[in-house]
Amino acid sequence: MLWKTLTYSGWGRVAEATGPVARPERVSSLAAALADDAGPAIGNCRSYGDACLSDGRSAIKMVRLDRMISFDADAGVLDVEAGMCVGEIAKIFAPQGWLPAVMPGTGFATVGGCIANDVHGKNHHGAGSFGQHVVEITLMNGDKTTVISPSKNAALFKATVGGLGQTGVIVSAKLQLLACKGDVMMVTERRIDGFDEFIEALDASQASYTVGWIDATAKGDALGRGILEEGETGYGLVPAKKKSKTVPFNAPRFALSKPIVKMFNSAYFRRVPENGRTSVKPIQDFFFPLDAIHDWNKLYGKQGFMQFQCVVPPGQIDALKRMLEKIAHSGLASPLAVLKRMGGGAAGLMSFPMEGYTLAVDFRSSAKALKLIAELETTTAEAGGRVYLAKDATLEAKHLPAMYPNLSKFSAAANKADPDGNFETDLTSRLRIRSAS
Repeated sequence: MLWKTLTYSGWGRVAEATGPVARPERVSSLAAALADDAGPAIGNCRSYGDACLSDGRSAIKMVRLDRMISFDADAGVLDVEAGMCVGEIAKIFAPQGWLPAVMPGTGFATVGGCIANDVHGKNHHGAGSFGQHVVEITLMNGDKTTVISPSKNAALFKATVGGLGQTGVIVSAKLQLLACKGDVMMVTERRIDGFDEFIEALDASQASYTVGWIDATAKGDALGRGILEEGETGYGLVPAKKKSKTVPFNAPRFALSKPIVKMFNSAYFRRVPENGRTSVKPIQDFFFPLDAIHDWNKLYGKQGFMQFQCVVPPGQIDALKRMLEKIAHSGLASPLAVLKRMGGGAAGLMSFPMEGYTLAVDFRSSAKALKLIAELETTTAEAGGRVYLAKDATLEAKHLPAMYPNLSKFSAAANKADPDGNFETDLTSRLRIRSAS
């Protein structure tokens, strides 16, 4: 098996790893790599922090194992290798009346990564998490291949979905796709003038897909103002695809300075008319808007960025509001801030989704941002919420047991599946996840 020493990072570029990486193109090559030097599987490294990093040790990059094995057109069940990207699945199957049941904010996330992080999307309030639509997983661990499902090897399945790759390498999966009306989105946008109104609008929404953009610089009566987007799949002419753009170099620090972010947010809020608007968008533009800007992470400069994403229970709205107030008064927020309503759906022991509201905000990496995020993490823990590990680069291990009540059970399952710790990553080591049992 051919190994190449690479230096790579998560999407936030605040942490990096150097080590031997294999890129198998066949299942037989994957088995050879595991026999040669077992290490965790990684995909397109779209998790933001260190969840995809294996510094000083081997890793197996799965992106060349990206074939579709079979598709049951009547039932909508797709059998696909773990390196296939969800955006590609959407592109191929939306014209046929099917979509991945759950899609994260980037189409470059691989199927294996979506399972390992039990990702959620704009329809979590109705459809639940990605893992709840996984029919079957083929898992490879050493020279052993195991087929798991919610009813077959169920305990291992629950430890694998949302399990950060700790139970073995996900080789392939059978996914239950979701029937859709067509390959365009009918999107309604409306301004929301403040936090309380935003919560009410999210609770009242009957749309299949709902997401809110928040002006994280707004204060006072305007705190939490933003734009609510509600979407439904539909038929119609697909609008002309916009030409992709690329960020060719690391942006200078002033590009995301406080005055510029405030000015951008104000203009972005007012781009939607006061009485709202409805438009037709391509599937990709609605689900993966930032994918049209290649290397958009360079907008934060060479120091990279960190995203804080939490979810708090429905009864902890005041805690969420206090977090937004801290963010607004810090002057550190970027234009990327999202608020969504979440249902109770989750498939794994370490799944992030829970009933409540999720807030995600990007911060350019700095000492002040680290201090602010630490305060936000403490508030989240005190509110009975949790931090999304797929986005995390900063969480202290002390918060994890309260945030993830199944941590000890998961740790025992992961250690049973991988007693030698071959699949440990920088994140699981930093948070001491495998020692929790």
